[in-house]
This record gives sequence, structure tokens and C-alpha cells, in this order.
Amino acid sequence: MIAALILIPLFGAFVAFCIPDNRWRPVVLPVVASIHLGITAMLLLSPPPPSPGGWIWLDPLGRIVLLCVTLIFALCAFYAVGYLDCRQERSNRILCMGVLACLAAMGLVTVTQHLGLLWVALETTTVFMAPLIYFNRNARSIEATWKYLLICSVGIGLALLGLLFLAYSTYVAHRDATLLLGALIATARDLNPAWLHAAAIFMLVGYGTKMGLAPLHTWKPDAYGEAPGLVGALLAGGLVSCAFLAILRVYQVCLASGFEIHFFRKALLGLGFLSIAFAAVFMAKQADFKRMLAYSSVEHVGILAIALGLGKGALYGALFHLLNNALAKGVLFLSSGNIHRMYNSKTTDVVKGVLSRLPWSGGLFLAGFIAVTGSPPFSPFISEYTIISSAFIDGRYWIGGFFLLFLALIFIGMAMTVLPMIMGAPPEEIESTGYHDRLLTVGPPLVMLCVIFWLGIRPPAFLVAMLLDGAVLLGGMP
Repeated sequence: MIAALILIPLFGAFVAFCIPDNRWRPVVLPVVASIHLGITAMLLLSPPPPSPGGWIWLDPLGRIVLLCVTLIFALCAFYAVGYLDCRQERSNRILCMGVLACLAAMGLVTVTQHLGLLWVALETTTVFMAPLIYFNRNARSIEATWKYLLICSVGIGLALLGLLFLAYSTYVAHRDATLLLGALIATARDLNPAWLHAAAIFMLVGYGTKMGLAPLHTWKPDAYGEAPGLVGALLAGGLVSCAFLAILRVYQVCLASGFEIHFFRKALLGLGFLSIAFAAVFMAKQADFKRMLAYSSVEHVGILAIALGLGKGALYGALFHLLNNALAKGVLFLSSGNIHRMYNSKTTDVVKGVLSRLPWSGGLFLAGFIAVTGSPPFSPFISEYTIISSAFIDGRYWIGGFFLLFLALIFIGMAMTVLPMIMGAPPEEIESTGYHDRLLTVGPPLVMLCVIFWLGIRPPAFLVAMLLDGAVLLGGMP
């Protein structure tokens, strides 16, 4: 079943590449997504034991990220059929193939217990995401693609150096050199402290670049701003989740060592607060609403880093927020893609009165804004409340206080962009492009919104148990 998780998307990518018809090719996406969703459900309900040698195992952390990736991809796949039907002026062969190849690589990230193989899978996503960002084929999209490739390649290169340092720390400790997670955790207290410290720094910076933590986030505004909304949702919900899983693996090794975890948590807190501070500054009166969503992603990866840095009860909130953020970003990016198609513009000077022109997409974008800013009754409120309350319970009042302050500033900054474009009057001089809401372009973000509403009211017992198991694996209390 785990092999099928990776091989079926790869086979789907090959089929999509071979289909000559631009109109029928996107149908491969929901077909593969439905099969992949069924396989994921079976794996989550009955996880298989570790493979011989321990290279492959779907542990609780991998199951959470697999759930995020599969849900986002499944809904984006149905959206893609409606979206690409409106984009018949250009070939979608590379986009369909690339999306499926990325799904296979992300699946490998979730199931591997070998840190070297995890690095290869993440690098594969970098390669296949690049042509997806370039889908619109204009000067700005090629600039965004090169910036994404350059910065993420530097980050993944630094992570590779960190892996080499980590393997060398086992050699210096007179152990068999290995990058298997189980073996590293078992011998973590014997690892050379200096080389482990260097490894932790390089991997945090490297994977933090891929995740988009400030000040390593500079590829995000361009990539998210120029990519189609479909690709933006996969970047914010899928790629970020996989990069965060890589950081969680490093966290597990540092936790097992005992001596390195304190530094690693402080570094996470520093990068987390820097991220939400950057987001608060650059989100205020942002004229490009897709770039605003990129800075919102920077904010939320900062929240994840802060929660991981706090540890204890905040770990449950971090894992829950990973799922909530993926779904909320999906609502915003998919609905923003619809708005972009209607107005043929991303600037708030042009985009006004969305509710009157696109009632469904405008309403979804407004509801997504309410959800992503941590407002009840949506589930991001629960995860953010869990993180903040954990800070106050542990007596870290300055962390909780600054956290609340930055969240308030970000809410105000986003509201100053979102409310005028949604509630304002549409400009009379702007002609309609002929786009209108349809089932396949509003149905998937609507389903995502319903899911985060459901999770905010009453999360299912199996999800709570999976999140608790993941928190325990990171040293948190059930």
C-alpha cells in the first residue's frame, strides 16, 4: 500500500504526459486523487509496521502530514478540471504531470525514516514545482521561478551539509555512520555535541528556507504571487507541510540528545517571531492580494515554529495548526484564483466589489480571511488558542503577549486589504472577462471551508488521537 502511495501518482504523471488532448488531460488528476485518497484512508486506519531495515514507516507525524497533503491535493485536483477548462489558451501538459510528480515526492517524504531519502524527496518537489510556478509564462513568472529555484536550492544545499555533519557526528562518536531516524534517536546522547550542533543549525536554516521562515522567505511573495491559485494552494498546504516534517525529524534527534533541544527551541522561537513580525509589517495595506496571502503563509509558518519552540502542550496545537493552515490556505488561494480570472488583475486598485461580481468566490475569500486569522468558530482559532494558552500556562507571558500583539496587527493589516476588495463597489470602467463561478471552481474551496468549520466545532476522535500520538512522539504530554 505504501508503494502504491508513490507509484500510482507517478503512473498518473506518465499518463497525463501521454494524453494529447488539452481538455481531457486534467481528468487524470481527480481520478488519481480519488485512488490516492482511498489508499491514504486505509493507511491511516491500519498503519503497516516498519519495513525491514527501518527505512519506511508511516509514524504518527508522517500520518498527519500525509493527511494534509492528500486532502489538499484531492480537492485541488477537482478544482484543476474547472480552472484549466478556462485556460485553454495554453498547454496544461507540464502542469498536470508536475502536480502528480510532486504528489509522489510528498508521499515519499511522509513515509521515509531515512533523512537522506527525505532530503532527496524534498529536492524532487523543488524541481517539479518550478515549471508550475512558470505556468503563466510572462516576465514576472519567470523571475519568480528563478528566485524560487535559486533560494530553495541554496536552502536545500545547506540542509545537505547539515545531513553530512549529522552523519559525521555518529562517526566521531565511534558509531556506525547512519541517517536512519531510529538509529539516530537511539544513540543521540552519544553523538558528538559540536557536530550535532552544527548539523541542527544547517538543517534548520536549510529546511526553514524551504518552509519560508523569515528572513529566508524572500522567494515566497514572488512565487505565490505569480503562480496560479491552484499551485499556490499546493505550495502553502503541501510543500510547507513536508518541509515542516523535515524540521520535526531534526527536532526528534535534538530531543533525544537532551543537550541540543534547548538551543533548537530558542532558535525556533527566534525565527518564528521574526516571521510573524515580517508578516505584520508587509501585510499592512498590501496592494497585491496574492502577495498578501504569501505573507500570511510566512505568518503561519512562524506560528508553527513558535509552537514547536514552546514544546509541551503547544506541540498538539502545532500539529493541529499544520492541518488547519493547509485547509484555510486552500480556501484562500483557490478563491483568489477565481477572483484573478474575473478581474484579470491582482491589485486592489482594480479588484473591488467582488461579492457583487462573484458572490460565491467573494464569500469564500471573506470566510477564508476570517478563518485564517484565527477567528471562531473555525479550527485555526482552536489551534492558535492551544498554542497561546500553553505559553501562559508555562509562565512565558512575554511570548504569549507578543504573540497576541502580532496576531492583532496582522488581522488589522489583512482586513484593510480584504474588506475593500470584497465589500466595495465594482469599478464601472473595468470590463468583465466573462468568467463566472462554476461548481468545480467553488465546490473544492467550499468543502475545505466546511472541513475547518467542522474541525472547529467538533474534531473527530481519530484525528485527536493521531495528533496526541504525534505530540507524544515530540515529547509533549497527552
